[in-house]
Amino acid sequence: MATPGGNQDADKSAASFKAFLLKNSTESNTNLYDHLTRVLMRVMDERPHNAVDVIEDLSRDVKRGLLQDNQSTLRDHQPTATAGQLLADQQRLLFSPGQETEEDEVEVETLLPNVAEIGFYLEQAGVGLGREETQRIFLALKQLLDSRPLKYCRLWGKILGVQSNYVVAEVQYREGEEETQDDEEEDEMGEVIDPLPRSTYKPPPVVPKEANGTGANKFVYHVCKEPGLPWIELPSVTPAQISAARQIRRFFTGRLDAPVVSYPPFPGNEANYLRAQIARISAGTQVSPRGFYMFEEEEGDEEDEEPRDSYVVNPDFEGFPASEMAEDPGSTWVHHVQHILKQGRCTWVNVAVKPEQESSEEEEEEKEEELDEPEPKGEEGPPLLTSLSKDADMFDTPPWSSRMSSTLTPQHAVAVLRSNLWPGAHAYACGKKFENIYIGWGLKFAGDGHTPSVPPPPQQEYISGPEVSEALDPTLEEEQAQKAALEEQQASQEESEDMDGEEEEDDDDEEDD
Repeated sequence: MATPGGNQDADKSAASFKAFLLKNSTESNTNLYDHLTRVLMRVMDERPHNAVDVIEDLSRDVKRGLLQDNQSTLRDHQPTATAGQLLADQQRLLFSPGQETEEDEVEVETLLPNVAEIGFYLEQAGVGLGREETQRIFLALKQLLDSRPLKYCRLWGKILGVQSNYVVAEVQYREGEEETQDDEEEDEMGEVIDPLPRSTYKPPPVVPKEANGTGANKFVYHVCKEPGLPWIELPSVTPAQISAARQIRRFFTGRLDAPVVSYPPFPGNEANYLRAQIARISAGTQVSPRGFYMFEEEEGDEEDEEPRDSYVVNPDFEGFPASEMAEDPGSTWVHHVQHILKQGRCTWVNVAVKPEQESSEEEEEEKEEELDEPEPKGEEGPPLLTSLSKDADMFDTPPWSSRMSSTLTPQHAVAVLRSNLWPGAHAYACGKKFENIYIGWGLKFAGDGHTPSVPPPPQQEYISGPEVSEALDPTLEEEQAQKAALEEQQASQEESEDMDGEEEEDDDDEEDD
């Protein structure tokens, strides 16, 4: 017979055990009592065969059902767009037909380069961007022609970057419609009340940049990161930027406003550095078959001393066989872009000669000093349409490599030319057709390694002389001798003062008498 005390203990233990089962978990916020109740209810509803063998699966399904119910609100959120979908939205404008007149369509078709044909020949040469990207670039160039008054447009190439790339287009504006770029120079010289001492250092004279449409600024370049994104016009290049670009070696980031941290310091940001590299690459790698271009005949037989900077297409050009252009590139290919001199310009200018201005006395003194200096010698580079045989080797490497696109079917092959000094620069020729393209990192071949420029020696601060030189410390004997001499001098001065005082007293006594 059970005692009343024993029933009370059993009820207490059952109540404490139920309270333990009703304790919520800190991770799932559920308790074991409710979970077992749901599992048993499901067993009663389904009555599975061999329930003891599937009790674990039923428990897992019950837990998964609770999680799905708790996370059901996340289904209402739309998934974020991927990078491919964002790019497709940006490039949607490329495939939308614009509203143009028939005259505009004919003009655009004549100016628009046949990028598909160029890509076909480059694909045979083992170079290119792929058919899909080539078609998008073709539509992007059409978009560029529709938005700007251009008379010439060509795909220059693609420069690779660390974060993004640059698609480069080479264009020329119509006469009178070129966008002018204002060179902002801050010359704020206020009234100086207390002028500072003038430094004796004379900076080298600034080499003026070439005018738009001439020399290194003959063409204008636009870049975009991806076809469909807006085209951005690069600024004109200066000789200082070209000279600095020759001394540094730096990858592009893909951001035009990124600073160029280098030594020697580069005067500008990445947009200026990109423009300088484009000018250097064009001057060294833009080639054409010999005879495709010719100099325009001028009136008179007198030969001008100045080198020519323009040419015209030769209508009588018949072309060379592809095998001949591949076997002997030195005599069948020529440069059709002006060479850039060490000064950073295509035509040398004497910076010592200043324009006529109202000169002050200080400027006249400077002119007198300049008269004593010898006049600088002018630079002369190779003229236009110079053959590749005159190109110099660098680091025991020939500047060019040539081959046939196919040796199995040479009758349908094209001649391929590759630059070894600017890796990524290629050219092809097939009959009367040729094209140049650059696809690379925008860096020149540097041999075994790049050697940075050595900093110049520090400038002398002042002229050393006895008035600015520090005296040597005296020895102990010299200090004692100098101290004794000072004591004797002071004693003699005191004696002389006492003698003068006594004489004055005697004079006063005589006057009183």
